[in-house]
Amino acid sequence: MTAPPTVRTDDRDLIGASLTDPEAFAALFDRYSEMLYRYLSRRLGPEAAEDLVGETFLIAFARRSRYDPAYADARPWLFGIATKLVSRHHRTEGARYRALQRSTAEDTVEGPADQVSAGVTAQASRPALTSALAGLPAKDRDVLLLIAWGDLSYEEVARALDIPVGTVRSRLNRARRKVRAALGDTNPMHEEE
Repeated sequence: MTAPPTVRTDDRDLIGASLTDPEAFAALFDRYSEMLYRYLSRRLGPEAAEDLVGETFLIAFARRSRYDPAYADARPWLFGIATKLVSRHHRTEGARYRALQRSTAEDTVEGPADQVSAGVTAQASRPALTSALAGLPAKDRDVLLLIAWGDLSYEEVARALDIPVGTVRSRLNRARRKVRAALGDTNPMHEEE
């Protein structure tokens, strides 16, 4: 006898259900905590990431009655909360990039996607890249990292940061231009070994 197929419940339905059954919110934690942890650990390090993932979900739980049910996917909402928490830790983030610039060992937390990403990253460009990231204005860096590390679309970043999609595009373009210039106008991902 085969098990009946499982149907994935929309995030908005889970949030709605959590208004009368708070334990229903735990499904969102199960669904997105690892993704948020990877994003936050890359930005602030594993210690701070653990705390901020918890804080993100505490804030989301407290604000769940204000969630806009027009959106089935809560990922941009959660990444928006997390990114606002990161802005509070901006000094720590800048210090982390400066430390990464000086380090030679790989200190990132690896999951399957991280291992693939690490396999194609040019180690030699790490100091220049971390310096470029540290030098970006926080607003530009947030957009770039939500797209690169959070794997959000332009529309999802716009929703996460509560800005127009056009602003996402211009900030991303500006951030990419500055990072590319810091890397000597080359893409180390396309250089021959």
